Amino acid sequence: MLEIIPAIDIIDGKCVRLTQGDFAKKKIYYNNPVEIAKIFEQAGIRRLHLVDLDGARQGVISNLNVLQDIATQTHLIIDFGGGIKTNNDIQSVFDAGAAIANIGSLAVKEPEIIKEWIVKFGAERILIGADVSNKIIVINGWQIQTEISVFDFIGQYSKGGILHFFCTDVAKDGLLQGPSLDLYKRIIQKFPGIKMIASGGVSNIIDIENLMIAGCSGVIIGKAIYERNIRLEDLKKYLE
Repeated sequence: MLEIIPAIDIIDGKCVRLTQGDFAKKKIYYNNPVEIAKIFEQAGIRRLHLVDLDGARQGVISNLNVLQDIATQTHLIIDFGGGIKTNNDIQSVFDAGAAIANIGSLAVKEPEIIKEWIVKFGAERILIGADVSNKIIVINGWQIQTEISVFDFIGQYSKGGILHFFCTDVAKDGLLQGPSLDLYKRIIQKFPGIKMIASGGVSNIIDIENLMIAGCSGVIIGKAIYERNIRLEDLKKYLE
């Protein structure tokens, strides 16, 4: 069964969505993210993808209090990312209530640190984020394009024991025009042992069905829920 994972992106303590990662294209949905987190939990959602966009852009965790508030006021399994750079950072994220740390830019820049964290915390508590543009990894809140292919990137970490990945196609994110099905199919075909979570572009229930057929283990859904293209009651069959 495909795991449904709503996304809460945070800027200045508020729940927002960007379009294609553009901070100039920001829409605020909830001033208090705990409110929507509780709505998700009441609907039967068990897991949350929480992203500190300020942290991702500035390189330092900026909204740890939001994580703490959601962790203490719900029972959601939270994966948290954005600005995690040091041993102290990841420890503070776990101490604040995250079950999983999702790591993107640092996994590109400092793979040795990730290896240390895998040993210290366990591979199941590390979620590697592969943000891509034309199958090439992008970092720093999608502001910098590398020369690393998504296949080389995932291959490197799957060999190191990481099985959990999420992949966001920047070109699809926030547009509600459908996910990058072909990309996910290629990744899963190339690395059949990994758990791939799709992210970006999901616009309706048919997209979710197609991702499940493609072999994805989960799907991160943001704008489609906030814009009510997908209603929480429509997701109940995936939550049983």
